[in-house]
Amino acid sequence: MDEARRVTSFHHDGLTFDAVDTGPLDGEVIVLLHGWPQTAKCWARVAARLNADGYRTVAPNQRGYSPLARPRRIGAYRMPHLVGDVVALIERLGGGPVHVVGHDWGAAVAWALAGRHPAAVRTLTTVSVPHSGAFMRSMLSSDQLFRSYYMGLFQLPKLPELFVTRCRGLFEKMLTGTGMTRDEVDTVYADIVEAGALTTSLNWYRAMMLTPPGYLTRKVPVPVLHVWGARDAALSRRGAELAREFASGPYRLEVLPHATHWIPEHDAERLAALVRESIAVKPGAAPGPLAAAAAN
Repeated sequence: MDEARRVTSFHHDGLTFDAVDTGPLDGEVIVLLHGWPQTAKCWARVAARLNADGYRTVAPNQRGYSPLARPRRIGAYRMPHLVGDVVALIERLGGGPVHVVGHDWGAAVAWALAGRHPAAVRTLTTVSVPHSGAFMRSMLSSDQLFRSYYMGLFQLPKLPELFVTRCRGLFEKMLTGTGMTRDEVDTVYADIVEAGALTTSLNWYRAMMLTPPGYLTRKVPVPVLHVWGARDAALSRRGAELAREFASGPYRLEVLPHATHWIPEHDAERLAALVRESIAVKPGAAPGPLAAAAAN
C-alpha cells in the first residue's frame, strides 16, 4: 500500500505531468529538475546514490516534455508557468519545504522558484546555470554571449526543428562537442525528437524574452550550492562567480575542474555527495570537507 503514495503524476494549469519518484517514502524529499535536451532520466545515477542514503527523490518531466503537458503556445512557457508547475509538484508532495536540485534550464527554474517561493525550498543546489541575473550580467563581462549563440538560433521559428531533424550529423557534433556521448545523443533523439517533444521543449528558449524583469533581480534567501564544471562549453565561469550576488542567504560555489556541462550523468557520485553535504549543513554551521576543499 505504501507504493500507492508514490507521486508518478501531478496536475497544473490543466496539464498532466509525469514524475519519477524513488527512494524511501519517509526520506527527506529532493526534487530534481532536468534541462534541455533531456528528461527526468538524466537524474537516474544521482537519484540512485541519494536513494541509497535514505533520501526520496522526485524528478518530473517538465512542461513541454511530459506527453500530456505540451501546450503549443509560446507564452505558456514563460518562467512564471514553469515555476508554477514545480510549486504544484511540491504541493502534491505535501507542501514542502523540499530540497531542490536543478540542472541547465532546470537550474534556471530552481533559482526562480527559490526566489519567489522560499518557504517551499529548504536548500537549493543549482548545476551549471547561474541565477538569471548573473547570466545576463556575464554576457556583458565575459565570453558568455559567444557561448550562448545557440540560444538566439533556437528562438527562431521552424529552423531549429529542421536543423535537428534533417542535419542530425551536425547536431550530434554540436552535442558531442560539449561532452555528451553518442549513446546520450541517441537518447536525446529517442526521448525528445521521436517522442514529439522537440518544438515544445524549444519553446522554453522562445519564451525567454517574455520573462518578467523581476526574475532577473530577485535574490534567493535559502541556502544555495552552485556547481559548475570548468570544461562547460555553454556556461562561463563569470556567471558562476556572479551568482553569489543573487544569494542573500548562505552560498557556496563548487567548481569541478574536469567536468563538462553534463554533470548529473558524468559526475553523478560527486554531485550526489555535494548535495548530501549541502543538505546536512545546518544554518550557522561550519562547512564540511567538500566545501572547505572548494574554498582552497
